Amino acid sequence: MNAEIIGNVQGVKQQDGVLILKTAEAEARVYSYSPTIIRVNISKQHLERDESFAVIRQPVTGFDFDESSAYIDVFTPALKLRIQKSPLRFNFFTNTGMPLSADDERYGTTWQGERVITYRKIYADEKFIGLGEKAGDLNRRGTSYTNWNTDAVDYTPKTDPLYKTFPFFIGLHSGLTYGLFFDNTHKSYFDFGASTDEQMSWFGADGGDMNYYFFGAQGVAQIIEDYTWLTGRMEMPPLWSLGYQQCRWSYMSSDEVLKIAKTFRDKQIPADVIYCDIDYMDNFKIFTWNKETFPEPKKMIDELKQLGFKLVTIVDPGIKIENGYKQYDEGLDKGYFATYPDGENYTGYVWPGRCHFPDFFREEVREWWGSAFTALAEPGVDGFWNDMNEPAVWNQNIPWMVKFGDKYMPEVRNAYGMQMARATYEGTREILGNKRPFVLTRAAYAGTQRYSAIWTGDNTGTDEHLLFGQRLVNSLGITGMSFTGVDIGGFSGNPTPELMVRWNSLGTYTPMFRNHAIQGSKMREPWEWGEEYEQIIKKDIEQRYKLLPYIYSGFYQSTQTGLPLSRTLAIEHAFDDSVYDIRFQNQFMFGNSILVAPVVSTELTADVYLPEGSWYRFGSDKIYEGGQVIHVPSPLTDLPVFIKAGGIIPMQSGVQNTSEQGDGILYIHVWNGAEPNSFVYYEDDGTSYDYEQGVYYKRLISFDPVKIVLRLSPVQGVFKSRFEQLRIVLHGFGEKGLKDELIENTTEEIVIEF
Repeated sequence: MNAEIIGNVQGVKQQDGVLILKTAEAEARVYSYSPTIIRVNISKQHLERDESFAVIRQPVTGFDFDESSAYIDVFTPALKLRIQKSPLRFNFFTNTGMPLSADDERYGTTWQGERVITYRKIYADEKFIGLGEKAGDLNRRGTSYTNWNTDAVDYTPKTDPLYKTFPFFIGLHSGLTYGLFFDNTHKSYFDFGASTDEQMSWFGADGGDMNYYFFGAQGVAQIIEDYTWLTGRMEMPPLWSLGYQQCRWSYMSSDEVLKIAKTFRDKQIPADVIYCDIDYMDNFKIFTWNKETFPEPKKMIDELKQLGFKLVTIVDPGIKIENGYKQYDEGLDKGYFATYPDGENYTGYVWPGRCHFPDFFREEVREWWGSAFTALAEPGVDGFWNDMNEPAVWNQNIPWMVKFGDKYMPEVRNAYGMQMARATYEGTREILGNKRPFVLTRAAYAGTQRYSAIWTGDNTGTDEHLLFGQRLVNSLGITGMSFTGVDIGGFSGNPTPELMVRWNSLGTYTPMFRNHAIQGSKMREPWEWGEEYEQIIKKDIEQRYKLLPYIYSGFYQSTQTGLPLSRTLAIEHAFDDSVYDIRFQNQFMFGNSILVAPVVSTELTADVYLPEGSWYRFGSDKIYEGGQVIHVPSPLTDLPVFIKAGGIIPMQSGVQNTSEQGDGILYIHVWNGAEPNSFVYYEDDGTSYDYEQGVYYKRLISFDPVKIVLRLSPVQGVFKSRFEQLRIVLHGFGEKGLKDELIENTTEEIVIEF
């Protein structure tokens, strides 16, 4: 199969604000979306309908360009795109002329059959981060990846592909940053110099257009903000979903579910969520209950709610072929399932046996699917866990000729899980009215943050997976997915008690804190590890609940800027080589002020890299200067966690679940530092969408290190804070320490002098 390389520009015109360039091989179109976002689309056959599952914005109309005999220069306030005419090549610069990224001079964009590839220049010091749920190191240079959503059973830290597709990365070189989002749902490929002797990088897909968005903002956080502006941001999660979550495949009966919940309360271990995996169903049929083991689901859920628990239930896309089963009969009658080209419904084997699969790419099918959640919502289920939606079938790939709407499997596989999560979200939001649903999905595509949280699938109970899982969470944060988690303790295998303790301590600082395990493995609940370890786990879960005001405010930041809660150090320290060192690449910031250094269970001391600035050990307040590697104790009782000097962390007293009021005091912890700092504190009712109508409580907390003053701005919003009083807790201020007096939490400006 010959390689067809795009050739010379033969015609140029601007039409409806789009720059159109024709070559003998294809037509290229250039769009401007903002001063820092330019889109390039190269197609052999442009379609009238310009579709994207990910992008929610429209291009601006028109932009400036200059044309000469050799080049076309496109200008935005922040960028210059130089388009070489002979042959057609796209080269991006800052508005001051600094090179950001360029096509390879020899090859640019090429085709081999339907496969389309773009080759790009690699700079000598260039690093690459991103792509979401991918194996390997933080710096992707020298590696290659495939995007083809896969049920990756027993995956390892070298497995590729995994469950999700996020074809977005950030390049860093010469003190500059850029981003690139390849919006193509076909099976796609990224090679960061792995196979080209580092002569060039390349990306492409088995079909569709060469369709990418180029981001030219300077700073990783700014690029993430632009990317999530383009593809959407998460909404506020229900507060209860940020508490501790207990799951297992499976709790086998109502009695067992209630026994687990009551044990949490008897032992006074905080928790908010319990899950039902596939065995709650009647023979694994979606939207049913097992009449023998879960005979009265509403009664069970009512008892759970009295104990302060929410229930999350699993749903899979496979609809069992069984006459008389409501979802099968309706889907069959209305033609809602994926088909072969001749119209026959596709059949694959999953948990229920022979199944058909809903065509989530059609609006009427999504509405039908969403309305079916009344079977779960009416008894009181509040969370909806989407699994097996790569989509997975036993021991086989779904044939490529299977149709979803007007598209075939190769084009839409990578977006199937996203569209299932979308259908679940839209349906449950409608059913629950003004109550926020919790939606969780295993498979995803760019933009899924608008609909769902995600977890990293079927990991394993090893120290290697503890570190790898955190790397996945950090990388997913780059791609706009802030609400992420791993199966604490590992889904498969049997972790040692020490690993379970260590992983749980890391869970305190994981956006979604869920303990989950495979059928047949050792029970994983906190009390299963002996009294000594139970108390350590309990203490770390209690710490999670104390941090919820900080965590909830961090998620508010994600809704506003796209900045994730768990952040690779490369976001704030992109050009500090030490953060890419394999010894330190798993470290991350948890919100604005907390640095966490994951440590394996077999080590009781750790080397930690602290970036520039001053840092306090959380708990002891021992201060360290940054810009160096420190060797610190890391007993199982004390994961290395550090607070940035100047850090502001609002906390609450211990509670058993998020519906408890606590003592009504908001504890505002401040760590002394030389630089001014601020924190946006946010709260709302944690359950409804009233915050969209201004029913929230928000104020800026600022620390002035010169005047040694803490200032709380007047409150924005009309929500009444659940905290009636404030107590300031000082760290690193000598003998000042705790401000003993309680301060009334008024809505007016509050100024506190230390």
